[in-house]
Amino acid sequence: MGAENIIQENAESTVHENTNEVIHENTLFAEPIAHIGSFPVTNALATSTVALIIIAILAITIRRNLKKVPTGLQNAMEIIIEGFLGIFDGVTGDRKKSLKFAPVVLAFFFFILINNWMGLLPGVGSIGQIAAHGDEKIFIPYLRGGTADLNTTLALATLGVVLSHIMGVLAIGWWKYLNKFINIKAFLEIPKKIMKDPMIILVNPIKAFVGLIEIIGELAKVASLSFRLFGNVFAGEVLLASMSAILAYGVPIPFMFLEVLVGLIQALIFAMLILTYLTINTTAEEH
Repeated sequence: MGAENIIQENAESTVHENTNEVIHENTLFAEPIAHIGSFPVTNALATSTVALIIIAILAITIRRNLKKVPTGLQNAMEIIIEGFLGIFDGVTGDRKKSLKFAPVVLAFFFFILINNWMGLLPGVGSIGQIAAHGDEKIFIPYLRGGTADLNTTLALATLGVVLSHIMGVLAIGWWKYLNKFINIKAFLEIPKKIMKDPMIILVNPIKAFVGLIEIIGELAKVASLSFRLFGNVFAGEVLLASMSAILAYGVPIPFMFLEVLVGLIQALIFAMLILTYLTINTTAEEH
């Protein structure tokens, strides 16, 4: 009986210790930190909102202080934009197209870049609240890198791909654009040309089938864009958390610099892919 009591007391103390332990882990999903009515406000949404506010403040500040002879922040931004336009020209092959697409592409770039880098700031991911989940206590940070949430990257990818299609329709017309995916024109040509070219009855249905593959390709673009950005940023968060757990001082610093570089590269890759989709979709097939 004495041994049984000792075992029971040890078990109870273990349970008591476990209930007091706070679980802090990087989840694949963003955690809700508040609610507006029935709408949950997640920590990733909060970070994305802060990123938008930063971009808006910078834009308003630069706009109000524009000068013919640029200085300071305006000068730095003009150098950056000129550099980007030079890169864009290599994709579009036309400065007019580069200027047309630059506002959209740069908006994606700066939003993603600020979100990526905000996830590295002190306090982001480490300041939060403790929430009870059954018998467990879970730490929920108030802020989390917005692009470390798949919902954010999926929304960005969907917006970019849909926008490229809208621009394509506006540039080459809805009929030509529709025939890139559902090649009605190929079927309409069969009765007209079958007498001159009997092989058209085999060739044109293949053209129509290729259009269906294009639709699958567009869906693949969304998946590719969203998972690439999310995977790299989320992996960076896990890496930094692991290094900090091994040794909080010194060891994470090189990895912090690495993540700064990764955040810049991923923002640039995402923006350049959106520019490529815009360029391709606004170019007629015969050109």
